[in-house]
Amino acid sequence: MTAMAPSAHRPAPAHRPPAGLRERKKLKTRAAIRRALYGLVAEQGYEATTIEQIAAAAEVSPSTVSRYFAAKEDIVLTDETDTAMVEMLRRRPAGEPPLQSLRFVVTHAVRALLTEDPDAMCLRATLLVEVPAVRARLAETTAETSLLLSRVLAERTGRDAGDLEVRVLTAAVMAALREVTLHWAERGRRDDLAALLDRALDTLGDGLAP
Repeated sequence: MTAMAPSAHRPAPAHRPPAGLRERKKLKTRAAIRRALYGLVAEQGYEATTIEQIAAAAEVSPSTVSRYFAAKEDIVLTDETDTAMVEMLRRRPAGEPPLQSLRFVVTHAVRALLTEDPDAMCLRATLLVEVPAVRARLAETTAETSLLLSRVLAERTGRDAGDLEVRVLTAAVMAALREVTLHWAERGRRDDLAALLDRALDTLGDGLAP
């Protein structure tokens, strides 16, 4: 993967209260299951990898895998990013334009994923291009994330949670993230993903220049 360009404005990690023991165990189990899937997919491909194999590699039962992830595609796509983005969006400065707030939150999430686990991010992007089931599930998870963010954005702007403009704006930002990730993967991950996202969000704000 192409190294990300350094940013003088890269935000510091958000402060969160320490998780309880039970929550830490859950996060550890989820991470182990994800690592197991990534390792197996790298060795034998996505289609050949079964829930039973993932469970064995993660040293848990198949029922535990199913309890944490409803489908194999969810192991690829779900993480703890949604919660972090919601918390960060709530803390953005009052009066900040909604698109600017969403840009900050989504870009921060992308940079964090690329910094913390670039190999997993690259594999996820590759599977989005290669596996139709993963790409189809992405549309669903993107809609779920968009709904979470739209509720917070409605609170911040004093609008109703079902406000059409709020839903359209958040859905457009999340759709931009999805298309940018696919574009990045289709081009061999040669580009700076965060820079591509900035470019896409500029398009949302400015429209298509002549």
